[in-house]
Amino acid sequence: MTFSQSQRMRDIQTPIIPHVAALIRDNPGTISLGQGIVNYAPPASAFDQIRQFHLNPDNHIYGPVQGIPELCKLIAQKLLDENRIDLDSGYRLLVTAGANMGFLNALLAIADPGDEVILNVPYYFNQEMATRMVSCTPVLVTTDENYQLQPELIRQAISPRTRAIVTISPNNPTGVIYSQASLTAINELCREQGIYHICDEAYEYFTYDGHPHFSPASLPNAQQHTISLYSLSKAYGFAGWRIGYMVIPEHLFMAVLKVQDTNLICPPLISQHAAIGALKTGSDYCRTQLESITEVRQIVLDELKSLHDLCTIPPTEGAFYVFIKVDTRLSCMELVERLIIEHKVAVIPGTTFGQDQGCYLRIAYACLQKDTAREGIKRLVNGIRSIIT
Repeated sequence: MTFSQSQRMRDIQTPIIPHVAALIRDNPGTISLGQGIVNYAPPASAFDQIRQFHLNPDNHIYGPVQGIPELCKLIAQKLLDENRIDLDSGYRLLVTAGANMGFLNALLAIADPGDEVILNVPYYFNQEMATRMVSCTPVLVTTDENYQLQPELIRQAISPRTRAIVTISPNNPTGVIYSQASLTAINELCREQGIYHICDEAYEYFTYDGHPHFSPASLPNAQQHTISLYSLSKAYGFAGWRIGYMVIPEHLFMAVLKVQDTNLICPPLISQHAAIGALKTGSDYCRTQLESITEVRQIVLDELKSLHDLCTIPPTEGAFYVFIKVDTRLSCMELVERLIIEHKVAVIPGTTFGQDQGCYLRIAYACLQKDTAREGIKRLVNGIRSIIT
């Protein structure tokens, strides 16, 4: 008798970040420009909120599947004030263990095996993996030379099996921000075709040079087909606390509740209480931190200018990534490995994000302090020039 994993899981790509992390461990002194996290901790108010947590015995039993009322109330007010989303207009809210869980919740609620989900390339790798995990087919649509959406190509990709179109803005891995016009066009296309628009807004506060963030769920008549995903991981330094939330059409509430109750029962209560403290501090906390990230971003962009003869570097206005194309015949993984081993700097290969025609690299810069980021990007620039010239 032979024991093996499912064919479904064999067909799913292996996460690249643990592999790159192993290479970093094997090469001490490597500076990582790879992982998409911020370099600051949660606000003090998050820790203040949980100091008395253990004194309440109700905090040691299961909580509501959809999230505790105090946190839900704070999120609802935030959505109204900042995203112009009124939950009373036909939406429901669920607190999740991060935005990735929200995405998987959504897929299980709306799609059956064999259905299709449209992802724009380059995609966020966990969303491509999740689509395959639920036995659906990711349909890949290319973005333009600046990684912007191409609505007509998206329209052409729709089939009778299409259940959703996914947009991420600000975008991981490219750092672009989709315009309100293009997001509105996609949302209207979804309404017209009777499919869902899944909007990943985990990086909503990370915008630069006056570029605004836009939430498609705020559009009139979007309530029946728009699913919005949010996270505290980036804005509040909450990556390890695993707290996010999703805004869904009213008619999907029971389906998502079934998924979450089976998979999680309830989001971790201690993390929810920490989130209460963070949201009471408010988004100004993130915007204050964004000042130093903006400085690091400028250092990275300035250093990359010297590679314009060797790389294509499209504009980036959001998140904390730059997605470059290197003019080389080397595979991106080969280049990544040589950068780590020979130049002690790490980035993520573009194949992870579905960009397999050419050598692409994702650079992340929010996880580092200014001096370390400056040294890291210099190593990257010098490494690329040394290896490919």
